[in-house]
Amino acid sequence: MDYNTTRDKLIIKEYGRNMQKLIQQAMEIEDKEKRTEYAKLIVAVMGTMNPGIRDSGDFRHKLWDHLQIMSEFNLDVDAPYPLPTPDSINKKPEKLQYKANRIRYRMYGVNIVRMIKKAIEYEEGEEKDALIKTIANHMKKSYLAWNRDSVSDDLIAEQLKILSDGKLELKEGMKLNSTSEILLRNRKKKSTNNNTKQFKSKKGSWAKKGRRPR
Repeated sequence: MDYNTTRDKLIIKEYGRNMQKLIQQAMEIEDKEKRTEYAKLIVAVMGTMNPGIRDSGDFRHKLWDHLQIMSEFNLDVDAPYPLPTPDSINKKPEKLQYKANRIRYRMYGVNIVRMIKKAIEYEEGEEKDALIKTIANHMKKSYLAWNRDSVSDDLIAEQLKILSDGKLELKEGMKLNSTSEILLRNRKKKSTNNNTKQFKSKKGSWAKKGRRPR
């Protein structure tokens, strides 16, 4: 009996054992020209066995790469593309460099920090006061979205002053949106999003059953 445990290990399982045997036969061909023609036939068959790879623009290149990998880089042919090497396959990708956006209060996000920096550049006047109030209201909204508790305008004013290095302050008597109003808006928005998701889910189930929503 011929058991899988006694056979050679499948290198790329998607192509199966017979394809791997064909590649081994190709390596036994002494004439390089004939070996190359045989490899082209194998690549053509590999393309029909793995149609999913055709979605990529360089699928033929990938097929030749797979052929070389399955031969354990021992198939010497004149390929139409540069063939991979063990070093290139096993090479680790370069580490991605992420931007280090250090935010003192993360619930506000980096955009608030950018808005604060921009507001500092404004000249004193009504336009700057309106922008400061808008930023503070957005900070209060973000704070409540994360903490879901009440928050005083004094705390928002204090944190705005800290984030702006003391360059932005809420003017005396400037009132922000009430906590209850913000929480009510958040609940309505959440309820609307849930209803939309439920409708889409029902619509999908109706479509599967061949029914139309009433």
